[in-house]
Amino acid sequence: MKKFILLNILLSFLALSIYAKDNKKEEKTKEPTRIESLAKLSGVIQLVEQYYVDDLTFNKIIDKSIKGLMEELDAHSNYLDSKHYKEMQIQTKGEFGGLGIVVGLRDGALTIISPIDDTPAQIAGVESGDIILKIDDKSTIGITLEEAVKYMRGKPKTKIVLTIVRKGETKPLKIKIIRDIIKVKSVYAKMFNDILYLRISSFDTKVTKDLKKYIKKYKKKTKGIVLDLRNNPGGLLTQAINATNLFVDKGVIVSQKGRDKKNKEEHKANKSTTLTKVPMVVLVNGGSASASEIVSGALQDLKRAVIIGEKTFGKGSVQVILPITKDNKEAVKLTIAKYYLPSGRTIQAVGITPDILSFKGKSIMKEDNAFSIKEADLKKHLLSELDKTKTTKKKKDTKKDDKTILTQKTLDEDNQLQTAVNILKALILTK
Repeated sequence: MKKFILLNILLSFLALSIYAKDNKKEEKTKEPTRIESLAKLSGVIQLVEQYYVDDLTFNKIIDKSIKGLMEELDAHSNYLDSKHYKEMQIQTKGEFGGLGIVVGLRDGALTIISPIDDTPAQIAGVESGDIILKIDDKSTIGITLEEAVKYMRGKPKTKIVLTIVRKGETKPLKIKIIRDIIKVKSVYAKMFNDILYLRISSFDTKVTKDLKKYIKKYKKKTKGIVLDLRNNPGGLLTQAINATNLFVDKGVIVSQKGRDKKNKEEHKANKSTTLTKVPMVVLVNGGSASASEIVSGALQDLKRAVIIGEKTFGKGSVQVILPITKDNKEAVKLTIAKYYLPSGRTIQAVGITPDILSFKGKSIMKEDNAFSIKEADLKKHLLSELDKTKTTKKKKDTKKDDKTILTQKTLDEDNQLQTAVNILKALILTK
């Protein structure tokens, strides 16, 4: 009897699954035609134009339709009206207005990918990985990237308050930032003995040119290079490829693959543009995204550099700007493909895992033994310490820091950079 009941239950489940499959087949065959789908869209636009509470022009309804479509595709596709398109063109040239942060949506939360060097946001204390809870009094729950950027933009010298959630903090933090014109110095260089430290803050149009200048300038005394890509949110693909080519002379740097075979591209190194083959280390963290992940990932795959720091952001999709009006004043930014590194691995949602993990903070230093004394010397020592308490006028230190030199003090304050220098010294010795 029990076997009979069990058999009936199994047959019932089998019948239900077959029924569900048949229903799915029916649903597939009922897919509307393109004409029917366009008719549905046209009908909705007509209803909005005729009955919506506010008087909207047909052009505004179309703009909102395009905007909604782009936002539904993915976090990086969006509609650029004439104002935003112009601002984007200014930004890639290295000068724009704002706070100096790059934001993205991570699991639906408005997240700071990275603050840009020497900008109001970085000076105010904003950090990579911070989640923005409020922009002034506006909640960011359910917000789009375009809306967030719109709220954060404003006239230079005006105040904005970001309420953020930060890992390790027990309650939200409020950070006041004064908006300003952001002038990005994308590349700067410093020397530490025979080590050349190159910092790239973003991949704008000037990166490769500036890198060439510094590599040539310090080439004779450079035995190793530290390439710092921490908190670098990315930028232009061409600059990432050309910058990588300065250090490698063969192999695929990056490829991109999309649904359309026309969007499949492969970018290879050109031996004629390679400038140096000295040992290299690359610094990355959670604020390293897009173009900086291409550079670090390519150098890692091609065995050209040791990657040090923390796992990167994981933004490896390809966007193109496609004008949609005859005057080229409006456009859509559309995701068309994904980036793939020389080994064939993807960056998207995975990121680059460093060869050596190193975390931010101060370096572990030897304790100052200035107060280390023997018991027999204690009385004498304390008398000399008492003399130091007498008020004496201190001479002002008029010596200015040399901006072309990387100091030991900087290394002591930066554990990741200290680790990078130590690893590079070992590479130089083994070579």
